Amino acid sequence: MRGFERQVEEMMLANQANWDQRTPIHLASSFYGVDGSRPAESWFAEYEWGDLGELDGVDLLHLQCHLGVETVALARRGARVVGLDISGESVVQARSVANRHGVDIEYVQGNVYDALDVLGGRTFDRIYTGKGALCYLPDLDVWADVVSRLLRPGGSFYVVEFHPLLYALGVVPPADGSQELVLRNDFLSGRGAEKRDATYTYTDGPPLTEARVAYEWRHEVAAVVNALVGAGLVIERLRETAKLPWPRWQGMVQDDDGWFRLPDEAPRIPLLYAVSARRPLE
Repeated sequence: MRGFERQVEEMMLANQANWDQRTPIHLASSFYGVDGSRPAESWFAEYEWGDLGELDGVDLLHLQCHLGVETVALARRGARVVGLDISGESVVQARSVANRHGVDIEYVQGNVYDALDVLGGRTFDRIYTGKGALCYLPDLDVWADVVSRLLRPGGSFYVVEFHPLLYALGVVPPADGSQELVLRNDFLSGRGAEKRDATYTYTDGPPLTEARVAYEWRHEVAAVVNALVGAGLVIERLRETAKLPWPRWQGMVQDDDGWFRLPDEAPRIPLLYAVSARRPLE
């Protein structure tokens, strides 16, 4: 956490407490399907596996892993996986989830910004993160520098994130009961932290009884790409795609791959983006 003002540190500590409170609700929810009702692999689009490449025998770090559902899928592909998350409760439950699925995963509690120290200077062949992670990071330049230092020369980084347009769109329900998506929130960053009422989490389940405030930071795609480039990584691919692993809005259509898109009559817009980057050989 070096270099952060005390106010930002307190916001991140509030987020840590909030995720500790969310974790048991998420564990019991049907959303993640940790009871086996949803395969861990279903959280990955087919293009993700192609971009990640062969994982057998690869040392892989999953940053901001939460319950470790995606971490399990990565381990099943043969990677030697370490998962890191800011929430101590998430790490405890992630270990339980891994044991339930019979996979060997090491989990470590720590803030992403402290990962170099928390992981004892270890480096990795691949690093993966995404799907709702970057909005909890106030400084992408520091984040990208940490990612670069965690990678071995020639190692690759892959981030899959919700497109900023997804955050910017909101629903206006007309009188006839249909839905209309309109721009209601910022697409670009620049306003600083957004304080959110996190009494209810994004899954089904009861309200939180404490730690009901969370802070988020908006980051446009350009900010992510430029931070990675600034940290010395080489961008190899940028994707923007029109599907989500869960239905964000009513009326979304589920395809044969299990993912959801807007109906055919709706405009085609990006809902996810993915960036592949590599640390050059030294």
